[in-house]
Amino acid sequence: MNDSPARAAGDRAAAAAAAWLAALDDDQRTAAAWPWPSDDERHRWYYTPTDHGGLALTDMRPAQRGLAMQLVATGLSRAGYGTVSTIMGLENVLDLVEGFQVDWGRERGRDPQMYWMRVFGEPGGDAPWSWRFGGHHISLNVLVVDGEVQASTPCFLGADPASSPLLGPHPLRPLGGVEDLARDLVRSLDEEQAAHALISGVAPTDIVGGNRSRIGDGDLMMRLPDIWRGYFTEARLADRVEAMHQGAEEKAGASPEHHEAVRLTGVPKGVPASDLTAGQQDQLRALLGLYLGRIPDELAEREAAKFAGDRLHGVHLAWAGSTEPGRPHYYRLQGPRLLVEYDNTQRDVNHVHSVWRDPENDFGYDVLAQHRARHHS
Repeated sequence: MNDSPARAAGDRAAAAAAAWLAALDDDQRTAAAWPWPSDDERHRWYYTPTDHGGLALTDMRPAQRGLAMQLVATGLSRAGYGTVSTIMGLENVLDLVEGFQVDWGRERGRDPQMYWMRVFGEPGGDAPWSWRFGGHHISLNVLVVDGEVQASTPCFLGADPASSPLLGPHPLRPLGGVEDLARDLVRSLDEEQAAHALISGVAPTDIVGGNRSRIGDGDLMMRLPDIWRGYFTEARLADRVEAMHQGAEEKAGASPEHHEAVRLTGVPKGVPASDLTAGQQDQLRALLGLYLGRIPDELAEREAAKFAGDRLHGVHLAWAGSTEPGRPHYYRLQGPRLLVEYDNTQRDVNHVHSVWRDPENDFGYDVLAQHRARHHS
């Protein structure tokens, strides 16, 4: 009997997915359940307030929403679930920040119930299946093969506002940890280390990989209009997205040279962990742990083992922009089976995008290839 942590996580996901699907009516299930593999759709993911595909929370009854969130919880640690729930709730805060005026062509533009769930394939058994949950600033993608959770990336979390006032001395910063730890690390670098780590004095206005299904050598930052599901046909919305992109670029002072400097490359940019002191390597491992720690603890331990000991040495830290708090900045961690990106430049440096990816196994590319080779050769 397979009692591995990955199998236990797969069993929890299958039970939760089956319970949610069983609670839906036929029309809801048409949107919620798609056949395997449906790769063209399964490999799509977004972090803009666009239709992410599936059944939206707003189109479920309360009990159905509760079952959907139980499925979400199977793919996250306790801290990860709390962070995701907070990000969803920030839609109410963002609505206030924008004067309750932004609609994005729907009845309410900033809405904590505009998050979509979709299941691909039949939960349970040994055949591959997956689930996806996403909406503004959230994209979770989990693959189960042979009953085991085998992929949890791309995993995107954002926050707008990145910092919100609360009653009392401490603001609400759902992604504050990954900013503060990274800044502490980069500011600890000596002159030679920093010369390698700093790849641009100007931070890009978004994560460079965007929402591409696959990361490629030479990728430049995507334009904001290209990140949505299709293009707006309503002129005022198309113009708004274009103006947002152009305004952000102009405010940042981003030039083609700056974009070239942060271009993704197969050979990582930045300073390698092998050139860091033991203490700095501990800081880097702690920072990486906050990204891997989004998923259930036992699965995060499996991921962390990939970077244990000297295996961390191939991870590079690259930074762009200022190292001063409150100034635009971007960083990435890149190495074998790893791409982490973090950007805080928009809305006067109060709007965060962050993503953890495994370029070889996003959506389970690698593990599915192995599965096919075993079962269909």
